[in-house]
Amino acid sequence: MALLRWKDHYSVGIEDIDHEHRDLIEQINQIYEQLLISEPRGAPAFFDDMIKAISGHFALEERFMRERGYDQLPQHKEDHERLLDEILCLIDNFDRDDEMAGREDLSARLDAWLSRHFETHDARLHGAFGPHPE
Repeated sequence: MALLRWKDHYSVGIEDIDHEHRDLIEQINQIYEQLLISEPRGAPAFFDDMIKAISGHFALEERFMRERGYDQLPQHKEDHERLLDEILCLIDNFDRDDEMAGREDLSARLDAWLSRHFETHDARLHGAFGPHPE
């Protein structure tokens, strides 16, 4: 059972970036599958691995923006930090909620954030500069 599924409205219209975002979603799903195998005891490792995967993607984008003097870097970086803060809050809630409620909340929040971020910040970034190297 996948936590996230790629949706057409996630696309920024640049195949390299869309591919990178698909890979990030797949990586999150693979980590999530490990959580399902290990049940709640695996939640801390799941969240740690998910934060590492997302942070790595964010670091790549932020380096790209810094190197090119992107004028929207502070806003883009702030949105990245907002998601990481939300994930940390979800970690706290995951322990208190029943497993299914925590899973549904995580899926809904990630989906909403990815949709908004890909369609706004990433589309603007890649519209200005095009794809960046991995």
